Amino acid sequence: MKKHLLIIGLLMSLCSFGQDIRIAKLKYRGGGDWYANKTALPNLISFCNQNMGTSIAREEDIVEVFSPDLFLYPYVYMTGHGNVVFSDEDAENLRNYLQSGGFLHIDDNYGLDPFIRVEIKKIFPNKDFVEIPFDHPIYHQKYDFEDGPPKIHEHDGKPAQGFGIFIDGRLVCYYTYECDLGNGWEDQSIYNDPQEVRIRALKMGANILSYVFTTEQ
Repeated sequence: MKKHLLIIGLLMSLCSFGQDIRIAKLKYRGGGDWYANKTALPNLISFCNQNMGTSIAREEDIVEVFSPDLFLYPYVYMTGHGNVVFSDEDAENLRNYLQSGGFLHIDDNYGLDPFIRVEIKKIFPNKDFVEIPFDHPIYHQKYDFEDGPPKIHEHDGKPAQGFGIFIDGRLVCYYTYECDLGNGWEDQSIYNDPQEVRIRALKMGANILSYVFTTEQ
């Protein structure tokens, strides 16, 4: 685990010096469409590089849950609409990654919730998702979100919520629910969302990456 801590610490140092780092989308098993929101991360990266002075490689990588390459990414994005299955090997790798300084953003693309709540217990049997208070720093980086994550698409009409898993007070897993944040990052032509809605989504995404890159890991 010390080796993994060194890897993620090095990535944070590279980010601080403005060198390119990479972020990734998580490929998981179970049949769910882990590959959804194909234009989301590239658009978020472009927004952050233009508006926040980050230097993130322009194209997303794909990393599998069980892969040792997971530790090469300070931020990993997980989305989809359907089933997720983590093997024991997957759960152990994700647990070690998060304990070592990594950050997992789970973005429910409508339909993921009943599956991810079961699978997250394989990673942390003694932890539950807790709602992130609105005064948490993730909502107050460059952009302020006084009421938590923005609502992008309606679906069941519930309010958007942000949940998390903490280790020793550090937020290691952020779960956006009833929000469709990644849909707001997509090309405008895909959902025809108003530009102001897309900008809110991109600003929230920028806050997440800013939190990951600047919070002591």
